[in-house]
Amino acid sequence: MHALSNPDRPVLTDRIALERNRVRAARAGVTDFLHRIAIGEVQDRLSEVNRTFRDVAVVTGHPEIWSGAFPDALILPDSPVLDLPQPGSLDLVIHAMALHWADDPVGQIIQSARALRPDGLFLAVCPGDTTLSEARAALAAAEAEVSGGLSPRVLPMGEVRDLGGLVARAGLALPVADLVRLPASYRDLFHLAHELRAMGEGNALAGRLRQPTRRALFDRAARIYAERFPDRDDPSRIQASFDLVFLTGWSPAENQQKPLKPGSAQISLADALQTARKDERQ
Repeated sequence: MHALSNPDRPVLTDRIALERNRVRAARAGVTDFLHRIAIGEVQDRLSEVNRTFRDVAVVTGHPEIWSGAFPDALILPDSPVLDLPQPGSLDLVIHAMALHWADDPVGQIIQSARALRPDGLFLAVCPGDTTLSEARAALAAAEAEVSGGLSPRVLPMGEVRDLGGLVARAGLALPVADLVRLPASYRDLFHLAHELRAMGEGNALAGRLRQPTRRALFDRAARIYAERFPDRDDPSRIQASFDLVFLTGWSPAENQQKPLKPGSAQISLADALQTARKDERQ
């Protein structure tokens, strides 16, 4: 059975709520600082590849941001079934700040890989697992105190190693995953929440509570946040962590560089380290 047709997969995202959040943010003018950083990092990575990419698609929930950075690219929504061109028609697919909302991230990468020509590049950027870790901890502690339970409020995001493994599972060669950490500072939890809504990143979890939350819970969470996670430079503010994970993989090709087979090295690691120490002493 194709991954996209698996009826037993748990539903993480309420796509209607997600689209509503994105539309609302776009109308107000999206807070795009994470996207601008992501675009700069993507462009830096592409500049290091000795290749001209002519047939490019960008998969994103924020076309108004990414179309400006890649004006000649085909801009597509991050729907569960991607509206990509026919297989083998693209040099490059960029999955831009949307993979964290996918119920089936491997399926998203597989679909992207199918659209690539041999030796075409897949490049994704999405938030990583420590993003908003402080808010998650403060909200959980407050909810345990105020209501005696927990409810889904912050989207769970993947650890860089696990996300890197998805690229190989999708059949792409030479997978690489790396991470950029971005500390930020806000007045308080309410300022952070306002900023997340302006990013189109409000709570769109399928399992979220559907009734209004008591103000007392957020007030308590704000106090816990301020106590546990003050900004180091200005303790009157709070710190917030954002991770950007970058994933790359290449569509397999005959003339492609291949990783060495285990045991095929011509020198042992111990010998290499010993040689390096001798060179340092000389």
